Amino acid sequence: MFTPTDELKIGQVVEVSGTTIKVEISSKISELTRTFNGRVYPIGQIGSMVKIHYGRKVIFGLVTMLRMRSEELLEAGMPINTDSDQRLMEVQLLAEGSWNNSSSKLSFKRGIKTYPLPQQGVFLLTNDEIACVYRSAEGEREEKVNPLVPFAVYSASESTSCRANINKMFGMHCAVLGSTGSGKSGTVAAIIHSVLEHNIGEMSFSPQIVVIDPHGEYGAAFSERAIQYRAYNIAAGEDQQELIKLPYWLMSSDEFTSLIIGKTEESATSQNNIVQKALTHARMVAAGIVQPCPREFDTEELKELENHDDPKLCDKKDASDILEFDRDKPRPFCLDEFESHIKFIQGGRFKKGTKILETLPPTDLGKARIPSVLDKVRVLRKDKRLSFMLQCWKGEQDEIKLHKVLNQLVGVPVQDKKDIRIIDISGLPNEVAGPLAALISRLLFQYKVFQTQEEKEKDPILLVCEEAHRYVPDHGEAQYAAAQGAIRRIAREGRKYGIGLMLVSQRPADVDSTVISQCGTWVVLRLTNSADQQHVARFLPDGLSGMVGALPILSQQEAIFVGEGAALPSRIRVRDLQKNKLPKSNTIPFAEGWANGRLDLKKLEAIAKRMCN
Repeated sequence: MFTPTDELKIGQVVEVSGTTIKVEISSKISELTRTFNGRVYPIGQIGSMVKIHYGRKVIFGLVTMLRMRSEELLEAGMPINTDSDQRLMEVQLLAEGSWNNSSSKLSFKRGIKTYPLPQQGVFLLTNDEIACVYRSAEGEREEKVNPLVPFAVYSASESTSCRANINKMFGMHCAVLGSTGSGKSGTVAAIIHSVLEHNIGEMSFSPQIVVIDPHGEYGAAFSERAIQYRAYNIAAGEDQQELIKLPYWLMSSDEFTSLIIGKTEESATSQNNIVQKALTHARMVAAGIVQPCPREFDTEELKELENHDDPKLCDKKDASDILEFDRDKPRPFCLDEFESHIKFIQGGRFKKGTKILETLPPTDLGKARIPSVLDKVRVLRKDKRLSFMLQCWKGEQDEIKLHKVLNQLVGVPVQDKKDIRIIDISGLPNEVAGPLAALISRLLFQYKVFQTQEEKEKDPILLVCEEAHRYVPDHGEAQYAAAQGAIRRIAREGRKYGIGLMLVSQRPADVDSTVISQCGTWVVLRLTNSADQQHVARFLPDGLSGMVGALPILSQQEAIFVGEGAALPSRIRVRDLQKNKLPKSNTIPFAEGWANGRLDLKKLEAIAKRMCN
């Protein structure tokens, strides 16, 4: 192997520029194929590999473009001559190595120290050589547990499995991108199934993966290995799902304010102050620092206070306890107390010359936006879709504790190795989905921050954020602000604490640039939108933006795999999965549906009941 063979020579180097070279394809080649040992090898395929022999060294490159010399001359505004029918191939230099015949091993190194020179021959690689290059690139691992997980095959050599280094892929975050119908959800399922099936010998292997599922499609793919939670049951027949408990008091002050106030409006600043004051008071009451506020007007409960809105301290508490109090920590508080503070303290005053509490005049209440905030709180509390979140805390006897909430997301696998957690948030409006995604992301990050180093190393977590453009968009809508902040923090700092991020999106141009640029590994499927292609080209590592030209013509399940988790930048085909392991993301077949008749009145009535209940 790795010896120059005339039958595999396809041309010679004519230009060397940085890490890119131009190769002139030999005029002897009439068709862009070569036959060697009974196998036909194509020439100039985008993403295919070529080699250049330089003494004992072999330099490897990836084909990024094939064009005619005449096109290059036209672009430069030069006249076309008789030599203009030459074919040029642009190659991105990747790595170099040397073949040891005695040990039959390839010593392989990423990067280039020795550059090829003009007129040096360029050769195709045989299937055996390609397989050897990829295996050598993956290298011998010194880790106790093998991190190389096969999830695809290389397009250049379909007999060679493509193995991702999950330590780097998940530890430095990854992105799975592709247009609708390109096999994006299937790719995510293939990666997770491959991790679940990873064989590490006698040691037990229990991946900790949390999936935020906005369309309820992943439960079908992992019915045997996942605990499925739902935030709101929009459809019938989801018997396998459990109702998740994520109480409102887990939210930070900003997340809770975002939930109450919603979209940006003129009065947002004044409403923000109302919510923050009431939230701080309610949390301090639950912590035993201040006493509860009155539950009615025309009372002298606050007569010992100079102003009605001063905090009424509990015994043995002073002002320093208030100053030291952190309102963002996930401490329980009572929603009734929160509401009462807005209504009776912020919406009240002392009667002139007395210490009797009375309501503000209607004009003052309107100016302060008190009725507006109270209405929003009451509407949210009555919304059935939010019952999993807005059940009022009943005091210390309440069974919902922080450790039990965490156990839902990161607890010990139960029920026959059900170690993945899928959170189905289909049916929730965006103004709720945003704060909820923020809550889950921030809770997982805080959980990791407060672990010891030993606990962090023993307990890494992968957060899969499907439809990432919905939670971390590249524009500043108020309902997404909290989710943007939480997921940005994981993207920037998660690697240090053992929490990885997998972003999944069909619109990479709409995903927050800060978050997507932190991804170290990319699995890019077919992208047909030119804005998305250009966006991906900006972030692709290894100088491989030239490969973006191949994105619109990739077949389903075919992808470009680049970055830290990939042995080499390569074109791959993701593994096929059995039907029961695929997500429910198939397009509804119109012709078949229209051929089976309409729904009758009884079925329409059943659907109507589900809509109204």
